[in-house]
Amino acid sequence: MAMILLFVFKSPLRKFLIMSLDRLKRGRGPVMVKTVAGTVFLVLISSVYSMVKIQKRGIDVGGVFNPTDQVLMAKHLLEATLMGSILFLSLMIDRLHHYIRELRMRRKSMEAVKKQNRSFEDGKVEETKALETEVSTLQEKLKQLQSELEVKSKEVNTSEANAAALSKQSEGFLLEYDRLLEENQNLRSQLQSMDLGLSRSTSKKNT
Repeated sequence: MAMILLFVFKSPLRKFLIMSLDRLKRGRGPVMVKTVAGTVFLVLISSVYSMVKIQKRGIDVGGVFNPTDQVLMAKHLLEATLMGSILFLSLMIDRLHHYIRELRMRRKSMEAVKKQNRSFEDGKVEETKALETEVSTLQEKLKQLQSELEVKSKEVNTSEANAAALSKQSEGFLLEYDRLLEENQNLRSQLQSMDLGLSRSTSKKNT
């Protein structure tokens, strides 16, 4: 009963008791325990058999037990009660030890799973942080590229405006050049006509 109480309540003695039973169940321990349990069970059966035998003998006599039979009956009853209690408590101790060990193993496995989940979650957090930093850097690069694109587009617009102004100016120069060519041709034609008139007047004077 003391061992069962130690199993029920958590204490340093329970840990020591569990370790002792773990060592007992290794090697030749189970064989020894089974041998002792079998011996106790045989003693229990013999005590019960002796009690039944004494009871039958008393019934045959007429239901009157002599003092010797009464002492033997009480002795065998105490032995049977003791052996049965020992077997029952031993079975309870074995089952409690088994369940506590399974509970500890399950707790350890659950802790391992929790550690794995924590490590997995930590890895996910680190990965998300890395992705967030990468996204922020890409956003900064995108903003920088957008600003550069705006500057380039402004430069292109100014260059297109300059090109349009230069083309208009060149058209004006071409028109002016055509006008000057026409004036030049007119002046040449006038000079030629004047030269012809002078040559005719000189030829008339000579005649």
